[in-house]
Amino acid sequence: MASGIFALLDDIAALMDDVVVMSKIATKKTAGILGDDLAVNAEKASGFVSSREIPVLWAITKGSFLNKLIILPLAFLLSYFVPWLITVILILGAIYLAFEGAEKIYEYIIPHEQAVTTIENKIPSKEEVLTLEKGKIKAAIITDFILSVEIVIIALGSVEGKGISTQIIVVTFIAFLATVGVYGIVALIVRMDDFGILLTANKNSTSQLIGKTLIKALPIVIKSLAFVGTIALLLVAGGIFMHKVALFHHALQNLPSIAGEFLSGLIVGIIAVAIVKGFKKIFGKKNDAVKNPDTTN
Repeated sequence: MASGIFALLDDIAALMDDVVVMSKIATKKTAGILGDDLAVNAEKASGFVSSREIPVLWAITKGSFLNKLIILPLAFLLSYFVPWLITVILILGAIYLAFEGAEKIYEYIIPHEQAVTTIENKIPSKEEVLTLEKGKIKAAIITDFILSVEIVIIALGSVEGKGISTQIIVVTFIAFLATVGVYGIVALIVRMDDFGILLTANKNSTSQLIGKTLIKALPIVIKSLAFVGTIALLLVAGGIFMHKVALFHHALQNLPSIAGEFLSGLIVGIIAVAIVKGFKKIFGKKNDAVKNPDTTN
């Protein structure tokens, strides 16, 4: 009886040791995508009235937890019954990441038409503000769902080949750590300017200087996170291509790992952007032809 208990405890200790090791690996592999997640959500949660920032962020956070509760069981079922599909989803997700990263670079470098918005000089009603708020929350939760799928699949790919118990514990830990970590930092970022305003009201010159610095730093921090997130997208995608696609592994293996990952992510991203832009042009011309048929024939 005693030996059986000790054997069970030994198995649990071995499992937890494996979980700790794999959690470190999975955290490292998913860290890149969190930069984009952080940048996106910081942008989504900003721009509200000060008193509404935290309630809005809490609503998005609850939506993020719900996303994880939907995604995790589906991911584990796929991993258990059709594990080969995880690699396929991982590569497809990497293509999406590469596309998103390359598209951001394209939009920054290549001039493009911007939507013209008409600003009316009127104060929106409470109902209009709440409607706008709900729309932003919904958009943020949808974006979080896409990013959560990527995080879970990447984390699952990092524990590929391990027992189902280890996979469940590690991936669940990473998924919820991502939510708590990302939205915790976002909460600090969106309140940074408010804290700065509070400090500027202080008579102490040092406090005023720190307060003004925080106010000026907020847009810079958000822009910096967007830049880091773009690079991270290409690195995460490239890392998947380097490990899962033999063509990239053999062609770029002599380069430093970070250079090979960035280059492979950028190459696939450029191809994906070119294909998407090409399809949009083709179908855009077809739609114009349908709307404006040639009446001279």
